Amino acid sequence: MTARRMQRRIETAKRLFSHPGALLSGAFLLLTLLLAFLAPWVLPIDPLLQDVSASLEPPSARYWFGADELGRDLLARVIYGARTSLITAAGAVAIAACIGIPIGLVAGFFGGWRDAVLMRIIDVLLALPGILFAMAMIAVLGRSQLAALVAVGITGVPSFARITRAQVLSLRQRDFVLAVEALGGSSAYTMFKTVLPNSWSPILVQVVVLSSVAILLEAALSFLGVGIPPPTPSWGDLLRTGKSFLYEAPTYAVLPGIALTLTILSLDTLGRTLATVLEDRREIAGASSEGSGR
Repeated sequence: MTARRMQRRIETAKRLFSHPGALLSGAFLLLTLLLAFLAPWVLPIDPLLQDVSASLEPPSARYWFGADELGRDLLARVIYGARTSLITAAGAVAIAACIGIPIGLVAGFFGGWRDAVLMRIIDVLLALPGILFAMAMIAVLGRSQLAALVAVGITGVPSFARITRAQVLSLRQRDFVLAVEALGGSSAYTMFKTVLPNSWSPILVQVVVLSSVAILLEAALSFLGVGIPPPTPSWGDLLRTGKSFLYEAPTYAVLPGIALTLTILSLDTLGRTLATVLEDRREIAGASSEGSGR
């Protein structure tokens, strides 16, 4: 990585977190990550430990968020549920990117029949409602965290493929790409070393946006009873079970719902702000290049 590229990334990060909304969102997500993955040390309470005598106990010094119908600590289950959601989202985004980016890259770079075939496959995936497609995949693969991760990941493939293809089409006839080909660069070298590195900005934004969609879809699957099976803590499963005890223990469903809402809102805010910052940087770069050309 060159010093110039590193300087650009530092400047982008400074501009991103100069926005109050992005700063608050980043702080909340960082706190959520730390709590989720340092849970055994931050809150050394087993989320599966049952104490039936404390069933549906309200928030107290012993149970800060209260207890569920089996006497399990809701705070521990919310924190470990964050780990479940974040791992599922990260895995789903990785799967979607690893499949969607190469598809969009090949379709946009070569065009012709390859573009037509690949984009028709993507159109078929887009035509299927994401949650129904995920439920169908889980019915085939069985209920597990891996199945939920794969199902949510496949539903995100079209967005990466379409964004990557659009970027490649805009760069395909640029002078620096044609120069690399004229100097004998192979198709693979031109795609992965020249075109793809200049397409990362919208792809990075899509990573953040799809993370929020993946967390919401995983929670929706668990809420419908087809997601990650119990007793593994999951925000969607806490919402599904908590709604049955809404009058006896309101915090059972409300607090996981707040955690889910704030996480999705933070990712959405971060993604929108990042898109604005990257767009401003591109406009500034375009204006400076036009000025130097004159």
